[in-house]
Amino acid sequence: MRVFFIGFGQAGGKIVDMFLAQDRKLGSTSFRGIVINTARTDLMGVKYIPMEDRLLIGQTMVKGHGVGTDNVTGAKVAADEIDTIINAIDKRGTHDVDAFVVCAGLGGGTGSGGAPVLCRHLKRIYREPVYALGIIPAPEEGRLYSLNAARSLSTLVNEADNVIVFDNSAWKNDGESVKSAFDRLNEEIVRRFGVLFRAGEVNKFGVGEMVVDSSEIINTLRGGGISSVGYAISEALPKGGKSSSKSSGGLLGGLLGKKDKRQEPHVDITSTEDKSAKIIGLVRRAMLGRLTLPCDYSTAERALVLVAGPPTELDRKGVEKSKSWVEENIAGVEVRGGDYPVDSGYVAAVVLLATIGNAPRIRELMELAKEAKEEVVRSRERATSSMFEDGIDPLFE
Repeated sequence: MRVFFIGFGQAGGKIVDMFLAQDRKLGSTSFRGIVINTARTDLMGVKYIPMEDRLLIGQTMVKGHGVGTDNVTGAKVAADEIDTIINAIDKRGTHDVDAFVVCAGLGGGTGSGGAPVLCRHLKRIYREPVYALGIIPAPEEGRLYSLNAARSLSTLVNEADNVIVFDNSAWKNDGESVKSAFDRLNEEIVRRFGVLFRAGEVNKFGVGEMVVDSSEIINTLRGGGISSVGYAISEALPKGGKSSSKSSGGLLGGLLGKKDKRQEPHVDITSTEDKSAKIIGLVRRAMLGRLTLPCDYSTAERALVLVAGPPTELDRKGVEKSKSWVEENIAGVEVRGGDYPVDSGYVAAVVLLATIGNAPRIRELMELAKEAKEEVVRSRERATSSMFEDGIDPLFE
């Protein structure tokens, strides 16, 4: 799947930077992208995106200093300079693109305000689907950030073809520094979507028995709304029992990565002869474990199941049974899926749950935003009425 990434704001820019770094590491040309920001210093923080693909907007309004967490200003700047943004995208090339993915942190100002504006214009201009990858802030980051995220997300679901949500609060670790936390969260995002978007690529193993190509992903996401992604990984051990970690540096060794022992229990994928049952177990963990957005998976309208790993571990019956299991546990009946043979010492399962009907975290976000909005109104009333009373004549009218 050829994806054009647009990173809007600091968080979105760093995610796109990691996608392109992964693409370069694997020697692939599936991904391309640009980053957009109102703050000059944020644009200097990316490493792998050429300077000509870093776009600074809003200089006449904010002079390169950012919009100060004001997403209304962020939306205005994006609307005022939308022609400049579209020209930068066209210059990078869009003739062979399968989809656009706009990445943004929804708690700030630039990405939160600009991403919905860009999605609206991309949908008007191009025939390819436009998806948003939105990161929502944890409650402890502050009510202003929750208010920004609620307003942005409510707008995005109407402007993008689908919004894939990543919830920071579901992935935080106690005692972790801010930098290491954000780096780890970004790696989780890039790993999941890197496997998903690369499915169907031809490598030395050929293609899978049941190919998952771009049309499968597009049809899964076509219902709109919000979506979540689950992921599980296990080390693949050959019959001799010796770890195959030497082979993990192949085509997608860096993509599948090593499992995080804090997140995933060890599963020996070849400890029994029943590889089918092992694949079903891996898919179950992907769907029932930590999703990018915690949600009621039984309310999903569509799903896509992808199993990636060494060809010897990809049992067809296991993939088919896991698809049937997912179908039994979601609201809809559309479950697509397949396998993706790669040169890796690991087996990974990705489950995309599309058009979710119930996500308690989103309801909580909306409640926090409502409280924050009411508090803003009350504070304004107090500020204008309490300190300066009538009766004192001003110096001049």
